[in-house]
Amino acid sequence: MKDPRDIKIADFAYDLPDGRIAKYPLAERDASKLLVYDHGTISHRQFRDLPALLPKGSLLVMNNTRVIQARLHFRKETGALIEVFCLEPAIPHDYALMFQQTHSCTWHCLVGNSKKWKEGALLRTVTIDGCELILRCERMDADLIRFSWDSDVVTWAQVLDACGELPIPPYLNRATEESDLNTYQTVYSKVKGSVAAPTAGLHFTPAVLADIDSRGIERKELTLHVGAGTFKPVKSERIEGHEMHAEWIYVPRHVIEALIRHNGECTAVGTTSVRTLESLFYIGKKIIAHPDITEEELKVKQWEPYDEEKKESVKSEESLAALLGWMDRNHMDALHTSTQIIIAPGYQYHIVKRMITNFHQPQSTLLLLVSAFVGDSHWRDIYRYALDNDFRFLSYGDSSLLIP
Repeated sequence: MKDPRDIKIADFAYDLPDGRIAKYPLAERDASKLLVYDHGTISHRQFRDLPALLPKGSLLVMNNTRVIQARLHFRKETGALIEVFCLEPAIPHDYALMFQQTHSCTWHCLVGNSKKWKEGALLRTVTIDGCELILRCERMDADLIRFSWDSDVVTWAQVLDACGELPIPPYLNRATEESDLNTYQTVYSKVKGSVAAPTAGLHFTPAVLADIDSRGIERKELTLHVGAGTFKPVKSERIEGHEMHAEWIYVPRHVIEALIRHNGECTAVGTTSVRTLESLFYIGKKIIAHPDITEEELKVKQWEPYDEEKKESVKSEESLAALLGWMDRNHMDALHTSTQIIIAPGYQYHIVKRMITNFHQPQSTLLLLVSAFVGDSHWRDIYRYALDNDFRFLSYGDSSLLIP
């Protein structure tokens, strides 16, 4: 495996006019365009044609995370507006427990207009089920924010739903609208926690899912909560200087069993599913080397794949079987861990054989992931075709089915 640390991000630039960025979704999700890259041949269809393009009896894996209303606004007595953007749970650290909290909770946050908030608590009134509550926001550390409200029954999930704002991507250059509460969620979103949508999934409709089922294609769901780092630009000249954000993943046992039944191969919906699935391979490989490894040690670090590939090779089925065996020994129905994996040219894919993904920003880590999948030169052919054929780009844009 070629080590990607020396890759220059400037080599992954392309001209994306603002007019090609989709500011709003189409009225019908599955009416979006679908670029099909199949063994070097490029064509285009509609997204609703996708089920017929997938092999019968194959496995499709998607991310069922749900975007939370993570932006909170407070106004100081001076009139200054402070934005607090909830990124990741701190106390409690578990997402499910966090949303069930009453009285108080603590998050890692980004603070907008931070210079205007030196000390003291921020307050705002929140109305939930006809009752008024005071939400209090206190700064515990640079990025550690404690929220509190006086109620034994109102949960943090209700507080966010009542006064939080859905964080649509900054490159849309517009405010969140009521319609985004529906359109910026996949139809199968279930598990609250993301601050950005897994956008390849936005094209699916109940009709497309039913068509997939009717063709004998097995569907499985895992969870990766997308962090704000998904929008973090690569500022270093070489990839070596870019630090990937760690993201929390949850993979039920039945997903791993399905992967094993399908010879360790699948079609992944979106780059978040890709990163989760490929991380499973390295987790299993670690377990093979260290059968008594702890759950904490399962976390996949950024450069781990490139260091691991220098060691003895392992088949994906072997790796997944080792992971399943470790879960059995530890009496676990699901894997809970995190991944910081970076996938860039030089990476060898192990589990993902087909990918459904939108069109990504120039000089982004997501574009590196696509390039690694289709080959260094082919991503340019794909993106040139998309630009020449009026495809819509980024989160609310069109999508592609990539078969290298």
